[in-house]
Amino acid sequence: MSSTEAPPEKKPTKKEKRLKYMKTDQFHRRGFKEVRDDVEKSMDEQFKSQLVDELKTNNFVIEKDGVKVHLAKDFGFCWGVERSIALAYEAVEHFPGKTVHITNELIHNPEVNDNLHDMDVQFIEKLGEGKKDFSKVGDGDVVILPAFGASFEEMTMMNEKNVDIVDTTCPWVSKVWNTVDTHQRKGLTSIIHGKYAHEETVATVSFCEEYICVKDMKEAEMVADYILNGGDKAAFLEYFKNAISEGFDPDTMLDKVGLANQTTMYKKETKAIGQMLQKTMMKKFGPVDVNDHYYEFDTICDATQVRVYMCGRSIDDLPVFILLVFLI
Repeated sequence: MSSTEAPPEKKPTKKEKRLKYMKTDQFHRRGFKEVRDDVEKSMDEQFKSQLVDELKTNNFVIEKDGVKVHLAKDFGFCWGVERSIALAYEAVEHFPGKTVHITNELIHNPEVNDNLHDMDVQFIEKLGEGKKDFSKVGDGDVVILPAFGASFEEMTMMNEKNVDIVDTTCPWVSKVWNTVDTHQRKGLTSIIHGKYAHEETVATVSFCEEYICVKDMKEAEMVADYILNGGDKAAFLEYFKNAISEGFDPDTMLDKVGLANQTTMYKKETKAIGQMLQKTMMKKFGPVDVNDHYYEFDTICDATQVRVYMCGRSIDDLPVFILLVFLI
């Protein structure tokens, strides 16, 4: 009688593990309907502005005491940020009496984060070098994941604890994570256009196997030059030491690459980097085989780009301009 060996069990990807975490009863990402009306009223009171309403009804321009004030026609919180704030506020209302933690600033907006402090939300202490102190997260507590997302390691840790997880991650950020998962399954090294220490990029690279982060065109050109010409490996690794995966080898890990980005990076630059990388691979491997060596999927947040564009357009249209920036 012949016997056949069972095929080796397939190792689940980080994406598959994350989706498994999301199916547990302790994982919440759709909010809490019973407190939604109160939270919407609270957000309206906090973020609605009589001045903004006046600007909007006057073609986004008003004049006071000889000073003209122009408002960009696309401004304010995007849908993903509004969703994140609402979910966080709803979590506080839904879990009265429970200790609520958050793994990072919810968004880059001091007023919103101050509001959470006032609601007695506990911000996880940062210890430096990317480490945090989760020792105060106790049994039965609530943990909010911010709009930027949380690292795979943090999600795994929270999943293993007896805590409720409220995931406010922007869906556009999750889209980037899906893209780097595709890179992994295709055997590609992820090139991330982003700032390696930014909360969102920290989360994104945690879902990668092999990656390198480039913050701008200059660094992308350094990578492209190494792909084509090689170079001083030690110097390359030293320069990118904080922006690469453990054990990164540029001699073997840059033959097949995929591009993704931190969603808040400038779209024009990401597109330019993508075109340059594609041309680099065409030059090295030829146009016929370029698709085997380069993969790109648009993960740029359009809301960010529209706001950046409108600010730039406002500056170009006015002879004297003072730019007021509201962080999100």
